[in-house]
Amino acid sequence: MSDRATVRVTRKGADRAASGHPWIFRSDVAETGNAAPGSAVTVADPRGRVLGTAHYSSTSQIAIRFLSDRVEPIDAAFFRRRIEAAAGYRTRVVRGSDAYRMVHAEADLLPALIVDRYGDYLVVQTLDQGMDGAKAVIVDCLTALFAPAAVVERNDAAVRSLESLPLRKGVLYGELPGEIPVLMNGLRFHANLIEGQKTGIFLDQRENYSAAAAACSAGSAARGGHALDCFTCTAGFAMHLAAGAESVEAVDSSAAALALARRNCESNGIANVSFREADVFDLLGGYVSARRKFSTVVLDPPAFAKSRHNLEPALKAYKEINLRALRLLEPGGILVTCSCSHHVSESALLETVAAASLDSGRRLRVIERRTQSADHPILLTVAETCYLKCLILQVL
Repeated sequence: MSDRATVRVTRKGADRAASGHPWIFRSDVAETGNAAPGSAVTVADPRGRVLGTAHYSSTSQIAIRFLSDRVEPIDAAFFRRRIEAAAGYRTRVVRGSDAYRMVHAEADLLPALIVDRYGDYLVVQTLDQGMDGAKAVIVDCLTALFAPAAVVERNDAAVRSLESLPLRKGVLYGELPGEIPVLMNGLRFHANLIEGQKTGIFLDQRENYSAAAAACSAGSAARGGHALDCFTCTAGFAMHLAAGAESVEAVDSSAAALALARRNCESNGIANVSFREADVFDLLGGYVSARRKFSTVVLDPPAFAKSRHNLEPALKAYKEINLRALRLLEPGGILVTCSCSHHVSESALLETVAAASLDSGRRLRVIERRTQSADHPILLTVAETCYLKCLILQVL
């Protein structure tokens, strides 16, 4: 490691590292020490004191991502230790599912690395220059540790463009069939690891699916009623609600998503879910005008706030969609409302839904305040690792 470059950061950068955050921004880098793009570097404060080992990015505003708080080699043994530790945690927190996140980037002390497990198949995302440069070593570790049938890369995430990395997807190891059947909470899902959402299907709502179904079954007004699942995608919420509902209407604007959702229901013998291709905002407005009523409404939209710059219009959209949903709910009905926008905090979502409840004249009781499933862990000092908010509310 004697030939490793040393990147010197400002006092502000050093203070950020001391606060427990693994990122240092380019504006807080004082000297790069001729560090190569994606290389492992030693990071030092203005007085030369070593802060740890990190990956250096030559183009992103996040110039430093810490891998360790000490100087150590970032080699195959390093990755094997970290991946084994991450996988060991999942054996303790995942139940009834063979599809889950096995490595969650910063929260597993492997910033910019995602590894998702779909049964015997693994999907990898290397989202910065350092992890992308280590991709071959990471794949070798994964195949040695888990003997998967295939390892797939889903490096088509737009964030890679900030690292001047190409967008690509494909099989890195083994052979991959068209779709992979997986179990989630005992239900069968079909995952397309090349073309599906994120790395195949959404995994972070797994525990919220069960919580929503339990909350709806517990309310006497909701039991056996009609449920509306908006932005259904693969019918995750819809299939979990189906066991306790008379009927579920699953809505999405994507015909391809609805076709997959329909296959998922058929694979589980679920016959009381119907599907509608529509714009959710328009559909909810039409249902309000028609005075339709539901015992349960689920709102699981895509991120409305992609950045801080569009936070205000995003909050307006969240308020409007929740307002329309509340006007459809029966007394005692359940609203499950979610936001996957990192820039929308839980407190902001609560305030937004509260404003919608006042405008609709509906009084709401909070049943649960939830976040992403435990296989997507949250690092206490890194707010970015907590991105999913899920509120389960009841109309009084």
